[in-house]
Amino acid sequence: MADPKMRFDTIVKNLRENNHKLTPQRLAIVKILSRSEGHPNVEKIYEHLQDDFPTMSLATVYRNVMLMKSLGEVLELGFPDGSNRYDGNKPDPHPHVICVQCKKIIDLDLATLKDMTEEVADETGFKILTHRLDFFGICRNCTNNS
Repeated sequence: MADPKMRFDTIVKNLRENNHKLTPQRLAIVKILSRSEGHPNVEKIYEHLQDDFPTMSLATVYRNVMLMKSLGEVLELGFPDGSNRYDGNKPDPHPHVICVQCKKIIDLDLATLKDMTEEVADETGFKILTHRLDFFGICRNCTNNS
């Protein structure tokens, strides 16, 4: 996990450099995303903000998350069921382990991923622009509770 304070500062700097206003609501969304350990969805971000910003709409949260995604500051993880989860702490492509029962997502640091990406490029002739590697299983908590 990246340092949340550094991620917050980086996202804010990018917003400033691209002439986006730094409203209290936007900064609160950035704060949540910069320390997004659990890869929250827009609804979870919205729920976290309701006490401080009761009049903020879900659409506002969604627009801000999409803005940060367009600036390369948020990684979006889409799933076949139509749900999306977001990682503002590590916005570059990286592998995940996902529990199929509780939907918990854990980041992985695989030293061999760079080698694997180069191997795929060599074997296919593709210039790899990005990648997504997810492992699906049942986490320890769900296994113990079965």
